Amino acid sequence: MQNSVRELRSSRGLSQGQLGTAVGVSRQTINAIENERYTPSLPLALSMAKFFEVSVEEMFHANEGPAGDQ
Repeated sequence: MQNSVRELRSSRGLSQGQLGTAVGVSRQTINAIENERYTPSLPLALSMAKFFEVSVEEMFHANEGPAGDQ
């Protein structure tokens, strides 16, 4: 699942650790999300969206196949 977490975090001048603290997870979790090695739980995705004042859909994008399949 692609996401714009790194861009949102960087645009606000936050470190991974600062974002992790704000949403209740470790810096390593934020790193894994940004590098698309981990898809966050729904509660975490909602918490991050609320923190950044964007919708979950704006922040996370399902990888689509050639025919638009998800």
